[in-house]
Parts: sequence; structure tokens; C-alpha cells
Amino acid sequence: MELRDLTIQAAHIAVEAGRHALQDQINPHDLRNQVRSEGNSRFVSEIDDRLIRYCRTKIVDFDPCDGFWEDVGSDRKPGGRYWCLGHIDGSINYVRDMAEWTITISLFEVDHSGKARPILGVVHAPVIGVTYMAAEGQGAIRVRRTTVGDKREKVMPSTTPALKGAVVSFGMSYFPRESERALKTVVQMAGKPADIKRVGPTSLDLCRVADGSYDAYFEPMLHSWDIPAVSAGAVVVWEAEGKLSQWNGEPVSWDHNNDVVASNGLIAQDLAQYLR
Repeated sequence: MELRDLTIQAAHIAVEAGRHALQDQINPHDLRNQVRSEGNSRFVSEIDDRLIRYCRTKIVDFDPCDGFWEDVGSDRKPGGRYWCLGHIDGSINYVRDMAEWTITISLFEVDHSGKARPILGVVHAPVIGVTYMAAEGQGAIRVRRTTVGDKREKVMPSTTPALKGAVVSFGMSYFPRESERALKTVVQMAGKPADIKRVGPTSLDLCRVADGSYDAYFEPMLHSWDIPAVSAGAVVVWEAEGKLSQWNGEPVSWDHNNDVVASNGLIAQDLAQYLR
């Protein structure tokens, strides 16, 4: 199946999965399930496993490619393609009945040297009624739900030329030391941007850089469990012709933790001095 067709099919699955998750969010029962890790706690929703099973089943029906990213680990064959399915991105927002959470689907391709990169990304925000879709070489679009039907738009980053006057978003970790790094960075750049926002989740923040809502987004130490969200958002950023890298300027690694920064490209140099 062509990459464009795969993207459309993946978007349909994400939208339907999002409909089920939204129904659970608005139901009057406690969705919280506290999970402890390394002495810290975070919340995930009980619907996550069901969403993964649903998306897997639907993907296997139309094109399973070579399997799923989370199953193969480092055992990826050159030339292979692997679907990457995430849990709800923005789980705290979800359990607190906030609107900013997403369903993400991406597709990785492994080159003949064994290096993997995402080539397809779908980010769907059910409450907001917006879906971002992108595929390598195909550009990026945003589909918005309106009272007169869906509106499809090509997305592109802002043209804000400098950090002064920009709108910047940042992310924070569950872990105190990592959150402290984020907050120290915000303090250092305070007074330069017109606004510094903290909303999340990662995938939606990346897409909002791609469509020009934000001029930049940064977050320290995104972990392996963030790969589905980051990879889906990354394809949208790249195809919109935005910039995405680690804080040190190196490409994002899909096998290690990353300090991630995305921008319109024009303010990347201004940001770099605060991200060293």
C-alpha cells in the first residue's frame, strides 16, 4: 500500500480509537490508575491497553507491514517497516478531564544499515477535534472538525524571526530532576519570549510548532515510552518544514533518551544558548 494511503487508514483508526477513549473520559467513573516507578508516581488510564489492542487489530486487517515497533526491539530487519502505537499521550490531562490529550500512530522504516526513522505520523486530539497527518515526501495537513464538516489545511511553521516576542512551549517530566532542568531553562529565558506555555502533551506541542501556533517547543529527557508520541509529531514537524533535534543539535535518537527541541528554524540559534 502507498504511504499516503497508509496515512489515511491510520488516521481513520486513530479517530475511531479516540472516539472510544473520549466516551470513557466523559463517563462518570474514576479512570485513574496510579503507577509507581523509581519512587515517583504518575497516572495512566485503564483504557490504554484496550486502545492498543483495538489499533493493532485494525492495522493487522489492512497492512501489518513487518510488525510492531514495541515487539521487535533491536531485532529490526533492514528494509523493514514497523508500526508504533502509543498509549494516550497526555494521560494526566486525560484523567483530569482536560482537552489536551492525543492518540498517536507512527510508522518506522529501517534502512539497509539498520538505522530506523519514522516516515508516517498521525496525531489525533479527540476533544479539540483536530487530526494531524504527515508522510515522508507528502507534506503535512491538519483536519479540523467544524459545524459544516471537516476542514483540511496544509500546515507550516511560523515566520517569527527571533526568540524575543516568540511563543514557546515546554514539557516537564514526572521525575523531579528532569523537571528541574526544564524549569531552570524557562527561568533563564524568562522575559525574552512573549509567552512561555505549559500545556502538553508532547505530540500536540510538536504539531503546534508545525502549524505555527507555537514558535518552538522543548523538553528534557524524553524516554523510550515517549517514542510513539515524539515519532508521530516528528514527521508532522519535518513535513511542515520545521526543525527538530536534540538540545545539542544532534538528530533525535530512537534508541536512547533525548532532550528534544522543535522550532520554526528561524529562532533555533536564539534558543540554543539556553539549551546547552
